Amino acid sequence: MEIHPDFDAGEVARSVALAVTNLHNRTLSSDSGTDDTPLIRNRTEMSINADPDMGDKTKLMHSKKGLKGYLERIPARYVLTVLGFLGFCNVYALRVNLSVAMVAMINNTATYNKNISHECHELKYTNSTEVVKDGQFNWSPDTQSNILGSFFYGYFITQIPGGRIAEVFGGKWLFGLGVLCTSILTLLTPVAAEWGVWALIILRICEGLGEGVTFPAMHAMLGSWLPKYERSMLSTIIYSGAQIGTVISMPISGLLCDSDFLGGWPSVFYVFGALGCLWFVFWAYIVYETPEKHPRISQAELLLIQTGKAEKVQVPPIPWRAILTSVPVYTLMITHFGQNWGFYTFLTELPTYLSSILNFNIKSDGFLSALPYLLQAIVSWIISYIADGLRQRKRFSISTIRKVSNSIGFFGPAICLVGVILVGCDYIWSVVFLTLAMGFNGCTYSGYMVTHVDMSPEFAGTLMGMTNAFATLAGFLAPKAVGKLTENNETLAQWRIVFIIAIAVYVVTGFLFIFFGSAKLQPWGTNKSESVIGDKTSEKNSDLDEK
Repeated sequence: MEIHPDFDAGEVARSVALAVTNLHNRTLSSDSGTDDTPLIRNRTEMSINADPDMGDKTKLMHSKKGLKGYLERIPARYVLTVLGFLGFCNVYALRVNLSVAMVAMINNTATYNKNISHECHELKYTNSTEVVKDGQFNWSPDTQSNILGSFFYGYFITQIPGGRIAEVFGGKWLFGLGVLCTSILTLLTPVAAEWGVWALIILRICEGLGEGVTFPAMHAMLGSWLPKYERSMLSTIIYSGAQIGTVISMPISGLLCDSDFLGGWPSVFYVFGALGCLWFVFWAYIVYETPEKHPRISQAELLLIQTGKAEKVQVPPIPWRAILTSVPVYTLMITHFGQNWGFYTFLTELPTYLSSILNFNIKSDGFLSALPYLLQAIVSWIISYIADGLRQRKRFSISTIRKVSNSIGFFGPAICLVGVILVGCDYIWSVVFLTLAMGFNGCTYSGYMVTHVDMSPEFAGTLMGMTNAFATLAGFLAPKAVGKLTENNETLAQWRIVFIIAIAVYVVTGFLFIFFGSAKLQPWGTNKSESVIGDKTSEKNSDLDEK
């Protein structure tokens, strides 16, 4: 592609930054609530009156050039959102690349005394003269499931400690170092695989230890950074990095495995490990722990974030008795487990199903495995925008919004999996239904996923650690169940059992959240001794929002 001689990249970058700033300013100046809700424009005027030098500071900020100058023109919470999004892209790329690489690592001609299905072989569309590369490792399906599931043993251990450490000491470095350590270990994966199964399992457990702190650490940061009426949208953008990371890593992993670059499948781990290390540099340099510690945040944005929130005087003790006797907390744990069972069945086993049953080759396997997560990310963005809009207009209670979103995210995939069972070997409709299943599942990011912050911004990290720790059980139980079901009989009938189990889990846990879940701010959800930033009007509106 020829670049026009008059093209000025710097001017384009400046235009994009100014466009983002203008959009943000229009949002601040036009956003209004009910008659009882002060205009955000008024908040900006209040902050300028409180700081007469703010106008001069703003002019100075816009006059700066270079990376810092551009960053200062973008609201600080949006910078966190972008870097958090990229962070979770790395988190899931590092987690799922083995699922695709495993197809190339395995010696598929080895026999394990099992019945391999030939039901769908006539639908194979690949070139008959294509040379199929066979891997070097003679691992049975059960061994493969043990390797894939071992990650979650480590992931389970650091959930609750990670949440509390983030609440006490902050989530920035905990999140960043968790991703960095996992990236370094990923670079060592080919060496561990050569050493043997147990070396690879131990390495995957250690990777799980590193990634186990990421969700609790980010949840703790969101409690400090996100304004209430942007909570669904910004948190969804951040966490949708999981889907986009999967979308990116699966097809790229397939291409790398099919190439001779750095030895084929080992290049998967070298490339994504290096990208994770590079991301950490930007995270460490650009992101700050809290809005109050950010040196370049505007007074208007700081006031917007702080309004209606408790002002931290000290880190409060965790109200364990209240939490451990809370029905909504236990409901949230079970709901999170149900989501993880279905999600990890897709995440770790879908490439195997497409390869072993529907007979897609490694390149097609990677691309088709990524499609469901692309749709999931798109749906999650749309639903989060709608959810925040409904909440701001106070059309429905926050609990109703969360339950409706979550129900679509659970019952939609259950219906689609019924479709997968019914179409059998029709690979086109199988891919369509599997893709739609994950698309519907994107609604959960405005459902149970952000309920921790709704229930208790103060202890969101601990709550996420608790529910994610319990839900992580599905991370190694689901792959283990698939391995046992298909160990000696990898047929379409056995995979139907896998899907039926996922359907049952989705339906049961979905109804539990409807009947027993809650997104209301809990009585124990904040430190009552703290003062609240904001006026009586904002407190009144907060009360209305939580009904």
